Amino acid sequence: MRSAVFRIDYPRLAPISRFDEVPEDLGFAGAVLATEDNMTTGAFLGHSYEVETVSVPPEGADVAFKALLEAGHETIVVLAENEDLMRLADMAGPEVLILNAAAEGIALRDADCRANTLHIAPSDAMKADAVAQFAVWKKWPEWLLIHGSNPADLALAEAYRRSAAKFGAKIVEERVFEDTGGARRTDSGHVLVQRQVPIATQGAEDHDIVIAADASDYFAPYLPFHLWTPAPVMGSGGLRPVTFHGGQEAWGATQFQTRFDELAGRYVREEDYNTWLALRIIGEAVTRANTGEVAALRDYLLSEEFEVAAFKGVPVTFRSWNGQLRQPILLFDGRITASASPQEGFLHQVSPLDTLGLDQPESACTAFGG
Repeated sequence: MRSAVFRIDYPRLAPISRFDEVPEDLGFAGAVLATEDNMTTGAFLGHSYEVETVSVPPEGADVAFKALLEAGHETIVVLAENEDLMRLADMAGPEVLILNAAAEGIALRDADCRANTLHIAPSDAMKADAVAQFAVWKKWPEWLLIHGSNPADLALAEAYRRSAAKFGAKIVEERVFEDTGGARRTDSGHVLVQRQVPIATQGAEDHDIVIAADASDYFAPYLPFHLWTPAPVMGSGGLRPVTFHGGQEAWGATQFQTRFDELAGRYVREEDYNTWLALRIIGEAVTRANTGEVAALRDYLLSEEFEVAAFKGVPVTFRSWNGQLRQPILLFDGRITASASPQEGFLHQVSPLDTLGLDQPESACTAFGG
């Protein structure tokens, strides 16, 4: 089975912390580990797996992606932003299976869904719902929402508004943190933040928690310990919703972490895990369905027969109506998993995992026959 991992490298500011420096093998390290795992099983069945990795700047994406298609790749894991993912999926056409390992836009699972695209990465809605469930379980229903000014920040803020309405929380006030550009990491950065953030949050309506919607990673890490009124911070700062992280050891994850650390010489990141899981899903489907034919693999992945272990305590499966992978979301405080959603007590007629993100009646996706 030949697959590819296609990553678009966008220009970005230096991260707030040197701990967040982006590794050159982001996502690709997960692909190497997944290929090793797939070969372990495949060797007994006569199956073989090859993965080609490609990274390009945005301006070279279309040419490089077309080259992959011309080379005959029929399963491609894509690490790209929302609009680029849609365009590449349209370029690929129905004969190619796209596995989205990065884009979290809700529209991609809604009216803008594509029949050839399955989503490994959770949506903004799934992550926001994970946070909301924990806040409601903790009986912290009154939120101060602070969001950035960039389009991705605004979309994430809307996801939190939807989650608040869905689970009975109340956004008592909203504030905007304007992105004025420039460097975020300077010798005097913490001094300026210590003066500015308290003033920016002064006089807010009474609230239980602060929800940060900062997809740009511009201000949210500075919120804890700098608020005018002390309160827990959740969302893009403080307690964050993630698919996976380097400190996760429950549900057998220690052996995954050990192997990844030895392979990459660093801790796993979400993009690595998402890519690993995408390729493991392909390997599992090839093994169980005993086929490498893309249409048959897609049908099997979307069927009730498919499930795969993901070091999250429960098997993960796909939503047949929009191609989204059902999975728990970890709530990460920077060192440990503080909790995992869905939370206890949030029930669903099909699966508690479907309390996270767009449920079937909420999704306007028709490409999957829904």
